[in-house]
Amino acid sequence: PSTLQGLAEYREEIRKSRFHTIAAPVADEDEAQAFIAAHRDASAGHNCWAWKCGAQYRFSDDGEPGGSAGRPILAAIEGQDMDCVAVLVSRWFGGIKLGTGGLARAYGGGAAKCLQQAPRSELVERCRVRFACAFADHALLKARSLALGASVAAEDYGADGVVLTLELPVARFEALQALLVDLSRGQVRLQRRGQRRQAVGGARGIAGRVGLAVGPG
Repeated sequence: PSTLQGLAEYREEIRKSRFHTIAAPVADEDEAQAFIAAHRDASAGHNCWAWKCGAQYRFSDDGEPGGSAGRPILAAIEGQDMDCVAVLVSRWFGGIKLGTGGLARAYGGGAAKCLQQAPRSELVERCRVRFACAFADHALLKARSLALGASVAAEDYGADGVVLTLELPVARFEALQALLVDLSRGQVRLQRRGQRRQAVGGARGIAGRVGLAVGPG
């Protein structure tokens, strides 16, 4: 899945009704609701929205017929294989009724077009791990861990050695575990501490903060 790199907008007119779609990356429910509150337009007849962060999601039809707005917006997010995203669609009625099906196509279609044209960043599952090692092994184990794509979150020095806390892609956990056991001749064991989803590849603004915790930290 991916998320947005920043704010994205799309405007269109359908049978004299004006639709304004705005979307943004969000890290959690609080950010999603804050985004919606900040960008809803009081002059619009309806401000319909949906957001999704991992297994959490919400949507609102804001007075439109049930199932004609919020759910189609959410379906557009899922159809674009996106996560950690909020989408708000404001509508100004133009005097011609669109019907439930027409509204669903308008809201869902506007959301999909907005997301399709926006720059995005890949979301990668990363886990936090920890291991303890002797001072003599520290430099080698750290260097080989970084070579596998890990980043250092903390280094704690004690009387008997060093405890390293790292973050790395979940897909490389087993490879790092096997590497550490091999290099230390079975003396070092990797402990998994938690997991989150992080935006990579050109993320900026809110997207740089996207990190969905899904395990103990």
